[in-house]
Amino acid sequence: MKYNYLEIPKKVHLKLLGIDQKPSCVQAIFQPASEPSEFGKAGKSVGDILFLEKQNLLLVSLGPAKKISADVLRQAGGSLIRWLTTNRMSEIVIDAEDPIFQPSTKFSALLEGIFLASYRFERHKKSTDTTPNPVVWIQAKTHHIEVQATVRRAEIITDAINLARDWAHEPANVINPVTLAERSIQLAEKYNLEWKILDEKELEAIGAGAIVSVGKGSHQSPARLIILKYAGKKTDQEEKPVVLVGKGLTFDTGGYSLKDTANIQGMKYDKCGAMAVIATIIAAAQLEIPIPIIAVIGAAENMISSYAYRPDDILTTLAGKTVEIVSTDAEGRLVLADTLTYVQQNFPARAVIDLATLTGGVVVALGRVRAGLLSNSDRLANELLESGERTHERLWRLPLDEEYFQLIISEDGDMKNSSTVREAHPIVGGIFLSQFIDETTAWAHLDIAGVADSPKELPYSPKGATGFGVRLLIDYLENLE
Repeated sequence: MKYNYLEIPKKVHLKLLGIDQKPSCVQAIFQPASEPSEFGKAGKSVGDILFLEKQNLLLVSLGPAKKISADVLRQAGGSLIRWLTTNRMSEIVIDAEDPIFQPSTKFSALLEGIFLASYRFERHKKSTDTTPNPVVWIQAKTHHIEVQATVRRAEIITDAINLARDWAHEPANVINPVTLAERSIQLAEKYNLEWKILDEKELEAIGAGAIVSVGKGSHQSPARLIILKYAGKKTDQEEKPVVLVGKGLTFDTGGYSLKDTANIQGMKYDKCGAMAVIATIIAAAQLEIPIPIIAVIGAAENMISSYAYRPDDILTTLAGKTVEIVSTDAEGRLVLADTLTYVQQNFPARAVIDLATLTGGVVVALGRVRAGLLSNSDRLANELLESGERTHERLWRLPLDEEYFQLIISEDGDMKNSSTVREAHPIVGGIFLSQFIDETTAWAHLDIAGVADSPKELPYSPKGATGFGVRLLIDYLENLE
């Protein structure tokens, strides 16, 4: 099946009304449940909808007035678009200058909810759906240019998120390290990014024994290191880049430490960190963020074969440190160890941030509400925490005390790749990675295993990949001095 995988088909169309145009379709009114308008109440919960056909109005409830936030508007946008689709309503108009959308970040959040909730992964389905894609008209009589810019920004960010979701949904027989590298090149050329790909022979030649070993089990799709560069818009050529690192395990069987039936299903989502990083750099390029950005993806497929690495193997990493393998299912940190080392050897970075679906332990600790944050820099950690709160892609900081390294001390190598006891799994993952970080490098690790995909539909995300991290990283990059 052939398709344009660089673009996501739109399920909803946003259009701006001219200043002098009058809407002829139904108007959506957003209101707190506790403060009914002259038209009545929509309901008590966020997203409750009441259609007043005679008055040509659609009332969308925002829940209690004291709790209205940007994310409440995001959820309301999701509810609105689902209602329009279910009820086969072809168009609606929203007044962008309604006071309920002030400051403008709230209106932007509403638009994000509309775009994100309308996403569906249907690449491989024979479509029989004849439901028309609804048109959402945006009215702005006095701040037309500002609203137009807000719409465009929301569209850029959500298109990138939906691309990340789309690629994350693709199974391993479609996206593997080799095809991911090919797709990344095409994206780079589309958005005027520099690119470089290191194949398994080049990785082996420079001594990246960890990522190469993880990829060896997949003889047809060996490891790749993917580098994308965005130059930024500053005139200062000496500006240090922010480097974003993504774990790109296109499928994870667990290797010889084989996952069981229940846990192997869905391992195509083990590349969600990489997808978020790729999406962030293409959004940043379109938004013309001033700061230079480099995205580096460690891509591998963790399979079982006569070539695969084994428990008890001792690997030599790019940093020269040796790792005794306790579990071949703790492969992501091996891929990241070499990727992070490569980054520090080649790019003097302002900050290094990695995103990875690293541990099931972070799901036990934080559930599916927040991602884990581990960092050697209080400043970087606080900046990311603040961005998480602003974008509702929330984080929770976990410790990196040196004592945790005791859990991965090895008798035969410099360290083990996993602990043999059921303690502090997300922290152990972070402690392992920290061994490959120079003390002068400001580094943060985001363990997104609990939030990268969802087993059920969310207010503005269908079941499956969520695209977590893109809004967070764009906000962080935009707010850097």
